[in-house]
Amino acid sequence: EVHAVHARRWAGLVRHVRPDAALADPPDKPCGVVTGARLARHDVVVVGDDDVRWGPSQLVEALRRMDGLDLLRPHNRFDPAPWHARWDTGRMLLNRAAGGDWPGTLVVRRDALCRGYRSGVLFENLELVRTVAAGGGRIGVARDLVVVRRPPEAGWFVRQRVRQAYDEWARPMRLAWQLALLPVAVLGGRRAVVGLAAGAVAIAEVGRRRGGTEAFPATAPLWAPLWLAERAVCSWLAVGARARGGVRYRGRRMAVAATPSRHLRRRARA
Repeated sequence: EVHAVHARRWAGLVRHVRPDAALADPPDKPCGVVTGARLARHDVVVVGDDDVRWGPSQLVEALRRMDGLDLLRPHNRFDPAPWHARWDTGRMLLNRAAGGDWPGTLVVRRDALCRGYRSGVLFENLELVRTVAAGGGRIGVARDLVVVRRPPEAGWFVRQRVRQAYDEWARPMRLAWQLALLPVAVLGGRRAVVGLAAGAVAIAEVGRRRGGTEAFPATAPLWAPLWLAERAVCSWLAVGARARGGVRYRGRRMAVAATPSRHLRRRARA
């Protein structure tokens, strides 16, 4: 039904095709991405979730920055920004201070996508980036190329808290320090809680100043402690989900967050 609605709305504007069911059963996001890449006419393509809103000038800038790269990670900001979008902006800013946030959109060379990447994982964009890197691809992060993203409904946001914490099974070191947050807060008492909150605000402000002062308001880092508290609890819930065979997502239980990079490099060499 959704496909039929889109076909009517986009008639004459774009090529709108069904994902190739031979690539994955049931079809999922990687299936759709690879289907589109194999039909694309251009060397550089944009992968985007349905809530991402690129502007023409941003696409031109992204193409310019792809010189010498095989994949570019821009960043996102929410517009509009209801309470739950501001809450999640705390996560974005903390990530920007480190290795960069994970957006709902990537810019990538078509040849890298046509080789495909694994379906049936939760952290699909990480899986894509790791697959391109394992094949020798050059990866870039553009903190100052900030693309608008529409926020989800509040109910969907709440339901995704444990699932997003489960993504960190793909990055064990991050999962480890996130699991440590709750014991530190409980054992350290008020002083530890205040210290963690102040540190989160300071780190988030660093992330805002790394190319994001125009995209993110000055008050945005103040939401970082709330996200940190959420992750301190949800990380342990993700451990419980792992013990039950995976986290529930869209009606099924999924165990794998993403393939370890060493496995992808071994597969690429083979």
